[in-house]
Amino acid sequence: MFIQVIQGKTSQSDQLRALAETWRDEDGAGAVGYLGGTYGVTDDGDFLGIIRFTSRDDAMANSARPETSAFAEKMGALMEGPVQFHDCGDVTTWLDGGSDDAGFVQVITGKIDDPAPLKAMATDTGDLRAMRPEIIGGTLGISDDGTYFQTVYFTDEESARKGEQVEPPEEIKAELESMMAGATFYDLHQPWFTSP
Repeated sequence: MFIQVIQGKTSQSDQLRALAETWRDEDGAGAVGYLGGTYGVTDDGDFLGIIRFTSRDDAMANSARPETSAFAEKMGALMEGPVQFHDCGDVTTWLDGGSDDAGFVQVITGKIDDPAPLKAMATDTGDLRAMRPEIIGGTLGISDDGTYFQTVYFTDEESARKGEQVEPPEEIKAELESMMAGATFYDLHQPWFTSP
């Protein structure tokens, strides 16, 4: 799997959603290897789009399509300031992975020198399903420069907030705190999805 992340500032979330859904309905069918997209805008106007492809080659082929260029131009017009694109070729999915059934999505981003511990923690879900049943699954995408995007899919925000109160085992808690030092958390209260 390959993940492209689009990041920027906007005050026009409704227009962005309509644009993404139009792309899905009109142009998405021609995107080879397109698995789906997760989008949302935080309360502070931070827009994130996490787009999944079967491979880097498929993602690059999609980027080269004229329909994609037209979409990017329209999207840029709805942004306030520059738009960042992150290509994540190192992708790990856990539990049920990305899910269109989520009522709440949290994206955690930061930078790491050694991705191995973070990847190991993502795949070693152990008793997570029993301890945090509101977590549907997630994806972890890491770019070549060590920037990571962990996207966590929850059934709903209320359950997610209750689940946050559950204390993990001490050894996991210490490891989590170490790995998440300096990370930024983006809460997508009203996510939308564009599966093919």
